[in-house]
Amino acid sequence: MGSISRRGLLAASAAAAAAAAMLPHQVLAQAWPDKAVKIVVPFGPGGPADVYARVLGAALSETLKQPFVIDNKPGAGAVIGTDIVAKAAPDGYTLLMMSNTHTTNETLLANKPYALLKDLAPVAPVNSSDLLMVVHPSVEAKTLKEFLELAKKQPGKLSYASSGPGTPYHMAGELFKSMSGTDILHVPHKNSGDARNSVLGGHVHMMLDAITAIAGNVEAGKLRALGTTGQKRSRIMPDLPTVSEAGVPGYEATIWLGVMAPAGTPASVVDKLNAEIAKVIARPDISAAWARQGAEPMTLSPTAFGAFLKGDIEKWANVIQTAGIKAQ
Repeated sequence: MGSISRRGLLAASAAAAAAAAMLPHQVLAQAWPDKAVKIVVPFGPGGPADVYARVLGAALSETLKQPFVIDNKPGAGAVIGTDIVAKAAPDGYTLLMMSNTHTTNETLLANKPYALLKDLAPVAPVNSSDLLMVVHPSVEAKTLKEFLELAKKQPGKLSYASSGPGTPYHMAGELFKSMSGTDILHVPHKNSGDARNSVLGGHVHMMLDAITAIAGNVEAGKLRALGTTGQKRSRIMPDLPTVSEAGVPGYEATIWLGVMAPAGTPASVVDKLNAEIAKVIARPDISAAWARQGAEPMTLSPTAFGAFLKGDIEKWANVIQTAGIKAQ
């Protein structure tokens, strides 16, 4: 009887100790946030990351009853703003709005002052947007298969535009070349607008661009669309096949956004923030507005988002190494 009591006492003590250890995290989760939260956007104002961060921040301010302030810190290919968050206190009050630029940077920028999955904690994805593959009307190909045939008959003669080396549009082009076995000349530009104008003017044959930015030119007959780059057809252009189904099986290249926090941020805060972000992006008004812009909400747990980031880093590392891409 006495030994049973001792075992019972030990079990009770262990349970009490475990409960006591959990208490600070529970209290922190309940209290967070009790002041303003800063979302650092490592890109300039007006771009997709900035626009979606402001929508997300405004909605979180309403639901969590504290200001979520957007702080643009562009520069050095998103490194400046990201490093600020990586070195911030891990208390849930400094967050990062990140994109697939960050996963390509892991390979492109070997000397940056942080490692994405070591110095930052995955919180939640936000959304993803398809790209649209377009060609100038002077290109003879009417379908993606015809474009592939043309490219293979004339190695190095066709060209594609991007907004610069290492950008998602460049990465999408190099992935296409690698998976399709084609030799297409990359013509980098200073920004997406310049790249778009080169294709519209017929100076460059093809590009992969944000679907909402380029769809109007397709509708006006100024460009011809060959395919979208997501896993499934775009709700904006449902009659157009994906690149994968039209001739390059398995091809996928999207622009996506997510939220990270400094490494060491309590799991209770990360989990609470993940749940709140999921609620925001599931709101009918927000999901409908984003759908009109070609963006689909993404929902993953912090652990699953971490696995997604790891896979994306590996995917683009292979593309960068195969194409011999160097940071400029």
